[in-house]
Amino acid sequence: MNNRILIFTGKGGVGKSSVAAAHALKSASQGKNTLLVSTDMAHNLGDIFEVRLGRDIKNIRKNLDLYEIDPQYVMENDFEDIMKYISDLLSQKDMVGLEDIGMLPGMEELFSLLRISELHKSGEYDRIIVDCAPTGETLSLLKFPELLSWYMEKLFPIGKVGVRVLSPVSKQLFKIEMPNKQAMNDIEKMFMKLLELEELLKNREITGIRIVTTPEKMVVEETKRNYMYMNLYDFNVDGLYINRILPQDIGNDFFDEWLNVQKKYIEEINDTFAALPIYRIPWYEEELKGEDNILRIVRDVLTDDIFDTRIINDREHFEQSQDGYLLRVNIPGADKKDINLYQAATDIVIKTGNFKRNIPLPNILREYVVTGAKYEDGILNIRFGKGEGEC
Repeated sequence: MNNRILIFTGKGGVGKSSVAAAHALKSASQGKNTLLVSTDMAHNLGDIFEVRLGRDIKNIRKNLDLYEIDPQYVMENDFEDIMKYISDLLSQKDMVGLEDIGMLPGMEELFSLLRISELHKSGEYDRIIVDCAPTGETLSLLKFPELLSWYMEKLFPIGKVGVRVLSPVSKQLFKIEMPNKQAMNDIEKMFMKLLELEELLKNREITGIRIVTTPEKMVVEETKRNYMYMNLYDFNVDGLYINRILPQDIGNDFFDEWLNVQKKYIEEINDTFAALPIYRIPWYEEELKGEDNILRIVRDVLTDDIFDTRIINDREHFEQSQDGYLLRVNIPGADKKDINLYQAATDIVIKTGNFKRNIPLPNILREYVVTGAKYEDGILNIRFGKGEGEC
């Protein structure tokens, strides 16, 4: 399948924008209609390609368009209908109005992703290359559709009579209006958009996450956490790029220690991420600015198969076992002591480090409880049965 979305992330300052730009040039040179998108509010695609960009998509050469997303502009111009019914739901007393929606946590991220989803759905582009904000913001961006759909399902049970039954009680106790039938239709539309978006981001045949790193202690440690958290949320990380590798024959004693440090962390990266395709990008003597300099990465690093679909880990899934069911969740690189697991009503909650994920149980498991869990080889195996639980 040629229709792909590649999302580039990494710690701030590692050069992910340059790496994403190189992929966009490579894709365009292969005759694929390509869009290079920036979701980082500190956009620099215009600086890299030395062109002036506005709020709309701009063609800069054959088969290559650039787009620096302005979420507020996208909200107001591309998704007026969604803005309207979110506003209708929230414009009760002490809640926000239409003009304040952009201030809600996660809303800018949501509309940026919805815009990318719409562009993918249009079929206009064979490949969409996404230059994301630094690691933490990227994870917030990618996990938001799942998180918001989880909250919507809890607050507005889609397809159930719960909202209509609770409506008079909620109005009396909380002094807010529950959604009427028409509003429920809007909620269902929003819910379906979120499900479509989540499925697109987790479709391993279409979407791949590529991590850019450098051979330095702090950056490598963040890269490990990034990889672990991306897998925790079931995203397919299918490539790793080590940027700014010094040449071995530099011929200057001043750099000897730097070379030793880089060698140590390159070895650590190779050991830790052995399952991933790893690409090495040399340290260039010139700033990677302008098309000619970006093309150096294309020539030196990017092979013709760089866009091929790579599925590194299977998606998390429930499967039947001899005494119940089993859920497998990939969390490579996690410390077993840091994993906290518990069952909360109809959800399984997994916490590791600073992140928590709620995984809704399918209806068939609503009567089951967690009877055990084991973490080995980067996979958390959670067992379900009808006996007494361990959570």
